[in-house]
Amino acid sequence: MTQQATLTVAELLLRSLHDLDAYRDDDWNHQVVELRQELLRLQTSDSETLGKVVTASAAIQQLLLELAVLPSAGRPRQTIIDAVAWVLDNTPDIAMARKVGVSTESLRHRLSILPGEWWWGGAVADGQSMPFGRAPHWRNLATSAGRVDDDTEGANQSAPCLVSSAGRYVWSERPFIFAFDGDGGLEVDGQDVVLGQEGTTLASAFRAAASRHFPASGRTPAEQMFTAPQYNTWIEMPFHPTQQAVLDYARGVIDAGFPPGLIMIDDRWSVDYGTWAFDRARFPQPAEMTRQLHEMGFSIMLWLVPFLSPDSENSRMAARNGWLITGPDHRPVVREWWNGYSTVLDLTHPEAGAWLRRVLADLRAVDGVDGFKFDAGDLRDYRPDDVTVAGDGAVGQCEAWARLGTEFGFNEMRACWKMGGQPLAQRLHDKPAVWGYGGLGSLIPEAIAQGLIGHPFNCPDMIGGGDLAYFTDGAPLDQELFVRFAQCSALFPMMQFSLAPWRVLDNRHLAAVLAAVRTRQAVLPDLRALFNHAARTGEPILRPLAYHFPGYEHVQDQFLLGEEMLCAPVLESGATTRHVALPPGRWRRGDGSILEGPADLALQVSLESLPWWRRIRA
Repeated sequence: MTQQATLTVAELLLRSLHDLDAYRDDDWNHQVVELRQELLRLQTSDSETLGKVVTASAAIQQLLLELAVLPSAGRPRQTIIDAVAWVLDNTPDIAMARKVGVSTESLRHRLSILPGEWWWGGAVADGQSMPFGRAPHWRNLATSAGRVDDDTEGANQSAPCLVSSAGRYVWSERPFIFAFDGDGGLEVDGQDVVLGQEGTTLASAFRAAASRHFPASGRTPAEQMFTAPQYNTWIEMPFHPTQQAVLDYARGVIDAGFPPGLIMIDDRWSVDYGTWAFDRARFPQPAEMTRQLHEMGFSIMLWLVPFLSPDSENSRMAARNGWLITGPDHRPVVREWWNGYSTVLDLTHPEAGAWLRRVLADLRAVDGVDGFKFDAGDLRDYRPDDVTVAGDGAVGQCEAWARLGTEFGFNEMRACWKMGGQPLAQRLHDKPAVWGYGGLGSLIPEAIAQGLIGHPFNCPDMIGGGDLAYFTDGAPLDQELFVRFAQCSALFPMMQFSLAPWRVLDNRHLAAVLAAVRTRQAVLPDLRALFNHAARTGEPILRPLAYHFPGYEHVQDQFLLGEEMLCAPVLESGATTRHVALPPGRWRRGDGSILEGPADLALQVSLESLPWWRRIRA
């Protein structure tokens, strides 16, 4: 470790424990939790000199030796101690922090959390842990946008922005590390950090941060992305979309009574990764296909990633032209991602960007495509020693991918760095087909997180879940779960199908899904007004109750559409009652009944229920 390094021992150890969590059991988890709490207390023992690093290291190793309970899986004490020692002594890790902006010159800011104050922001993957403030939580925004316990899962949007219910915010143009210590403190370690204050509410904090640091563009994504459901081929025809299957899928939409909308042709429509031309064996006449889809009322988007198959002609061409990311040896890097190994386009190289734009322009002009789904580009796809034109690390590549997306009205991002206020459709990551944590229960809190880092045009994952693994094991479909996914999604800014409900549901469950879509179509004037408002102001369309009603910070299973509509979809399996926190005011339900808030309600619900209310103004 270099003498100049000022990253705290606690931060480095928390990073190592993030990796250790991958193989913990219950006892292991207990020890990790205890250790995290102890390490957060050590933040005051800053390692500004090598001597302090050695002293702190010895103290922490002694603490670890004194832990009473060993991991029952047979992991010895020495496993933890060796991991700690490795992190403390590993100079490249310090080099990584310097590379991505959390450098040895970083400044640490400590804020005391005010009574009743709560915080949101950073990474959307942390949505179910928000609001922050009373429990320990740590995140390095330079290197991770996935789940804290497994960075390969849950990767989504992230931004160097934190906003509080007391009107305060934290912003930087660069990534920073932030840590809530669980004892009333927030530390932010980074460069060019701005600590702002405007008013005393969550809304005033967000409005100030947005207007000063990520102002609204004045544009929305293409209108059909929100005026009708979206339809994605991923779960319905994974890795094997064909021209005939896409046309049949579109006809199925209309025949089942769903409105035509946007169709996304997902993975493997192309010849190869990085060779973005239709595979004529699967799509013999792509222009004729898009013509027919347009006549039926659909728009068409194609899936893309910033990767090139290593042995492809385009990869060799890009290497010759210097358009690929290289390592320190100036040879193109080959990265593993979820579909194999690929070279990586340098998205900050002007000529590489111009080449890709020409390819996409041809797909639009010749084949009739309307836009593109920009997948991947995650922070995890890049390394600190990558050599690129801009030299701004993982966040620079991720941001450049999103900037390309803004050039198309029909776009979708799943990973994104900053870019708040831009006309980008931001989707949540592929969800498992499960109730509760990580599945259906994650949609609302993660969508709230998207909005509060500047992304108002958000979309939940594919209805029923977009994690393919849950649809390839032969297990029967949970039709109730599918319905509840659809109902929850129906009043989001956007909604997206993949698995064809007319194929997999019985008549009752299909009717419930169609009813949810009709509810959405009935409130399109409200949605259109909210989209236009977001384009002007950047304000979230889907908002937490606390945005307008202080004191409701911990309501994670309800949301507001704008200021006037309260939504409380049913999220529990087999539910016959839905508990609702009704905020102050008079509220009219869809059936015409009027209720006065504040009140705690216990609604009787059925499979068909989608509870929502409209606020009555005096």
